[in-house]
Amino acid sequence: MATTTASAVSLTSVTLEVADLAAAQRFHAAFGVDGYVDLRASEARSSGFRGFTLALTVPGPATVDGFLGDAVDAGAEVLKPAARSLWGYGGVVLAPDGTVWKVATSAKKDSGPATREIDEVVLLLGVEDVRASKRFYGDRGLTVAKSFGGKYAEFAPNGSGSVKLALYKRASGPFTDPDGFAWEAAG
Repeated sequence: MATTTASAVSLTSVTLEVADLAAAQRFHAAFGVDGYVDLRASEARSSGFRGFTLALTVPGPATVDGFLGDAVDAGAEVLKPAARSLWGYGGVVLAPDGTVWKVATSAKKDSGPATREIDEVVLLLGVEDVRASKRFYGDRGLTVAKSFGGKYAEFAPNGSGSVKLALYKRASGPFTDPDGFAWEAAG
């Protein structure tokens, strides 16, 4: 869902179509992201990567572990276990409704106990032409915050509780996402 003001556009939530609405509602509530995700029932089933990833940026590794643990307890499948990397610490899960969730922090060490704090929610869209997609969203009022040529672009969130939109280049067909996970096209 996008809201518009006189000078800015912001994404306030993401609407997901899910096969089992009640199960998806239970998962998103237990995972703690129900305020950022709207759900609606879908008749169409899909498998494989659907062209987007949702990401949570959180304060520290203990919080990453807490969110990933809650996701698994609520029925998610671990795609990439939480681990340290060059950029920080994070992991990836597949929700029961088929949504890929990445939970990460740039911190490599904890500076406090785990919290339920979410610094950012990011909708990462895989697109064939980042430059053209960046122009498309820019023409609709979103402001580019970072851009790395034709590989990646992200837009500035406008206001607290906003969902940040980011674009990354991907080819059609089977591909590997930014986390190194190989996917088949949705069917």
